Amino acid sequence: MGSEKRRVTGTWGSKVARASLLGALTVATLVGPLALSGCRTSEDDVHQWARKLSGPKRLVAVLTHDKYSPELRVEAALTLVTMKPRGGRAVGLLGGDDFPGLLEVLTEMPAEKRDAIVNGLVPALESGITAPVAPDGTDGSFPYKDAAFALLTQDGGSLVAAPEMRERLEKALTTWTQTNFEKRFDDTSQLYGMEQVLRLLKANGVRGLSPLLAADFKKIDSVARLIKELGDDATKADASARLVKVALHVDSEAWTKQKAPGVEAANKASKIQVSEKQFQAQLAAYQEEELLRVFSAMKSVGQKPTVDYLIGYAQNDKNPEKRRAAALAALEGNLDRQNAEQAKAMLDFVANDTTPDSIRDVAARRVGELSRDQVAERLYSLFGNKRWQVRWTVASLLLKMSEAKHIDEFMQKLGKVREMALSEPLAYGPLLADVKGEKPEVLVAKYASAGNAVPARLTALGYYYRNGSRNDLPAVEAYKADGAKVPACPKEAEACEWKCGVAENNQLVQKDVKTVGDYVTYCIVPALSSRDPAPPAPAAATP
Repeated sequence: MGSEKRRVTGTWGSKVARASLLGALTVATLVGPLALSGCRTSEDDVHQWARKLSGPKRLVAVLTHDKYSPELRVEAALTLVTMKPRGGRAVGLLGGDDFPGLLEVLTEMPAEKRDAIVNGLVPALESGITAPVAPDGTDGSFPYKDAAFALLTQDGGSLVAAPEMRERLEKALTTWTQTNFEKRFDDTSQLYGMEQVLRLLKANGVRGLSPLLAADFKKIDSVARLIKELGDDATKADASARLVKVALHVDSEAWTKQKAPGVEAANKASKIQVSEKQFQAQLAAYQEEELLRVFSAMKSVGQKPTVDYLIGYAQNDKNPEKRRAAALAALEGNLDRQNAEQAKAMLDFVANDTTPDSIRDVAARRVGELSRDQVAERLYSLFGNKRWQVRWTVASLLLKMSEAKHIDEFMQKLGKVREMALSEPLAYGPLLADVKGEKPEVLVAKYASAGNAVPARLTALGYYYRNGSRNDLPAVEAYKADGAKVPACPKEAEACEWKCGVAENNQLVQKDVKTVGDYVTYCIVPALSSRDPAPPAPAAATP
C-alpha cells in the first residue's frame, strides 16, 4: 500500500453530479435528529461521529455548510483525517462507496472557502506529523503525514494555495523522513510510502538523510540510492565521504570485536558448537557481507571519496579476492572519463600478470566505460602478452568500443600476433555484428580474403560462428581448400588447443585445425549448418 501513489478518482461522476450529491448529503444530515432537536453541534459531537457508521457523512456536512464556525469545520476536517480505516480504506480522506472524503470535498469547494479550511488545518497536521513516537513504540504520525502528502499532490497541489502553508507542510514532512527512518520506511499501513514523500520533497528531503549512513543502519543502500536520484552535489559528496568512514570501520578489527559477542550469542541460541577457526570464519563471512552491502551503497552514490577508496581497496592485494572484485564492481558508472589516474589504475589491473582473472575481468568492464581514445594505445600494447587470455580480454574489449573506422587498425595489430588460441577468433568474429558504421558482411568480406594476415582472416570468418545461417554456407565453403596455416598455441599455454568437434556417426569427434580450410570445415560450417535461415521479410502491401 505504501509504495503505490493514491489519488482520488472520479467515482462521483461529473462536477455537477458531485456538487448535487454533496448538497444532498448536507441536507439529509441537517434534518436528522440532532438538527431537529435544535442542539448545537460541538467538537465532542464531531469526534464521536468518527466512530459511527454515518459519521463520515455528518462530518462532510459540517465541513461543507456555512452555518458552522470556521473552527468547527476545521475540526471536522481533522477528524476525517484521523478516522480509523474501514475495510482497509482511509475513508475519511478518500471517501467510501456512498460518500466523498476530505480530498473530494476540498476539491469541489470554492477556492476562498477551501483556503480557510486548509490554512486552519495545516498547524494541526504539522503537530501530528512531528509528534514524538510514543514510549511503547506507537507511531501516530501516519494519518497526518498521509493527509499532508495528499493535500500537496492532489490536483497538482492546488488544494494548498498559500506558499507559506506549503512550506510549513513540506518542512514538517522533511522532519518526519529524518525520524525513525527504518521503521517508517518499512511500515505498510501508511497510505503513501517514505519514497513517495521524499520524491515530493526532492533535494530538500534527502539533504538530512546522509547523517543516517552509519555501520549499523539497515537501510544504507536505500538511502544511498535516494540520495543518488534526488540529492544535490553537496549532499552526494557528504554521503560519499560518510560511506568511506562506514567502510573503514566495517573493515576494521574493532568492528569484528564489536560483533563477536552477537555471533557467539546466535550460536548459543541455535545450539551450535564451533571451533575457534570456525568462529573466526563466521566473523569473516559476516564482515564480508556487511562490507559488500556498503560497497553497494557506494555504487549508488559514487563521487570522488568512494571512487578513491574503492580503487585503493582493490589495489591492496592483501584484501580477499572476492572483496577486491566487488570493490571494482561498485565503480560501475562512477569513473571519471577525464581522469587519467583512474584510467591508469583500471588498465594496470588488466595488464598486471599477477592480477587474478576474476579481478581482471571486472577491471576490463570498467575500462570499457572509459573513452576509447583514453585506453586504446595501452590495450593494444597488451596484444603481445605471454598469456593469450589477457589478449582475449583486451581485444574483445577494444572491438566492443570500436566503430568501423577503427577495424583496420585492430586487424593490423591482431595480424602481428604469432601465437594465439582458437578461442580468440571464435570470440572476436561475432563481435563484428555490433560494430557501428558498416554492415558486418562487408567487414567479413574485406578481412577474410587472402591478402590479410591469418589472425585477421580467422577473426573475420569467426563472425559466422555465432551469426548467419545455412544461407551463408556458399560464401564460407569457398575457403575450405585454403591451406594457410593457423597460429600455434603459446608454449605451456593453459586451455589452448586448435580442435573443433564434428559429428560423425552420431558421435562428436575432435578434429585438428591446422589451416584456414580446417577452421572453416570443422568449426564454422558445422555451426552454420545447424542454423535455419531467417524467414523472409513480409511483402509490402500493395495500395
